[in-house]
Amino acid sequence: MFLVILLDMETIKDLTRAEEQIMQVIWEIDRGFIKDFLDKLPEPKPAYNTVSTIVRILEVKGFVSHQAFGKTHQYFALIQKESYKDFIAHKMMGSYFNGSVSSMISFFVRQEKIDLREANEIIKLIEKSKIQ
Repeated sequence: MFLVILLDMETIKDLTRAEEQIMQVIWEIDRGFIKDFLDKLPEPKPAYNTVSTIVRILEVKGFVSHQAFGKTHQYFALIQKESYKDFIAHKMMGSYFNGSVSSMISFFVRQEKIDLREANEIIKLIEKSKIQ
């Protein structure tokens, strides 16, 4: 049994694209060895040593930890995917939309990334959260 740590937004660090790709795999399979992560990565696959180095960086950043089995290590996430999604959403809203949800939604509407059905679903979610 392993503990998943829930951290506040100030303790989460940014991930590079490669780090985030590896974290997506770790979140997907829950725990695994470097070979397991390589098997889940798309072609062209990075070298084993590259993935191993990225996982060690993720460990230093506090995203993963490991359980040793002799000379091999099985890695698992310390930060939940939901916590990282919250971090990214808050960062994006603050950096690009001045903390305004309406600015963000109107941007996606202008970019035609949200259709009328999705906009109605967003309105229903907002109304539901006000009732609770």
